[in-house]
Amino acid sequence: MDKELEQKILASCDKLFPEVLDFTEEMVKQYSILNQEQGVLDVVERQLNNLDLPPVRVAVDTARLSSHPLFAPVPWKYDRKFNLVSALNQGASGRSLVLNGHLDVVPATPFEMWSRSPDEPWRDGEWLYGRGSGDMKSGVAAMIYAVLAIREAGAEIRSPLTVQTVIEEECTGNGALACLDRGYGGDFVLIPEPFGPTIYSGQPGTMWFKIICRGTPAHVQDTSAGEDAIESLMLLIPALKDLEDELNEHHRVPPFDQFEHPFNLNLGRISGGNWPSSVPAHAEIEARLSFPPGMTASQFMQMVSDRIESAAEKFPVFNKLRPLIRFEGFRSEGHLIDVEQPGIRMLESCHRQLTATDPEHYLSTCTTDLRAFHFYNRTGGTCYGPVARNIHGIDESVLIESVRHTMKTYALFISRWCETAPI
Repeated sequence: MDKELEQKILASCDKLFPEVLDFTEEMVKQYSILNQEQGVLDVVERQLNNLDLPPVRVAVDTARLSSHPLFAPVPWKYDRKFNLVSALNQGASGRSLVLNGHLDVVPATPFEMWSRSPDEPWRDGEWLYGRGSGDMKSGVAAMIYAVLAIREAGAEIRSPLTVQTVIEEECTGNGALACLDRGYGGDFVLIPEPFGPTIYSGQPGTMWFKIICRGTPAHVQDTSAGEDAIESLMLLIPALKDLEDELNEHHRVPPFDQFEHPFNLNLGRISGGNWPSSVPAHAEIEARLSFPPGMTASQFMQMVSDRIESAAEKFPVFNKLRPLIRFEGFRSEGHLIDVEQPGIRMLESCHRQLTATDPEHYLSTCTTDLRAFHFYNRTGGTCYGPVARNIHGIDESVLIESVRHTMKTYALFISRWCETAPI
């Protein structure tokens, strides 16, 4: 790659960077939690068209995907949900590249705990705040504008390049899977997750599940006449904690043995009952638990089921009304990344040019859409993105200059990985 052209590309990144922040803020204004993604999809679709990166809508076709082993079953419908894909130079020669980022965010409630409303972005010093500012709308803006920066510098990308903005990274991965199933893959994928300018080197498996307990309703004048479903549910939680302990004590295979506690249980949501003066007849808990690479999803599902069944055997309350287990949402297996692959080495060289340092490697205890590319067709790739604070938490924010760095790194990578030439 011509060094003079690379300098023009980096200068173009600086020139366009104010637009990157403005675009990020427009996305943050759209509170794109599960099944409310339409607003942010409209914003991104309009922006891609304005930037001459015309997108196509890629639906999540459940009839087509439901039998696929990577598909996560869910209780909702996909009637008005889709992903956006801009595919450049399809069918051209040369190495192909995918830039992938998700547009969905997790709930920010309770809003009153935030310094300002989470869907009203604000800047304070070096940080840009708002739900999704870090995870990962700033990264999406950076990767899209990295493509534009090359054009603005007077260069042309000639080999296949695909920009994907997807839904449901935070709960199923079905968005990225739908794009791959429609042929929008490549030889390498970059995902600007907010883990900072590091080389993402692996992630655990992740499973979502519900445990449902049923009881017998009764009036509170005689609570002994009923069976309290909430109390029954509480009896099963220690079994999940025991399974978490077992995973961390006996399944910490390398390289996850570097963590004291890599596999985490989260009891994310609980509900039950319908009236303060009625013995509750229903209770359920939604949980997430991770597991080591090498363990299959079906093996882990069996572990969870066996543990709950074994716990239920200990309590007479479950003799008639057995607990139910439903696996909905994530059922993603873990994997490790080959850090010797050419794309990783090239990304390291781009990082090194911009920082004069070697990038650190980051082994994650959570999951990303990288899993879809790895398991669908063994696509090489990694995550590399901005620096963020409090993702999934209160007052989420992203370090503004780290967004600029991500944009420049991606622009350099695109110019080197793809066939790029001056116009």
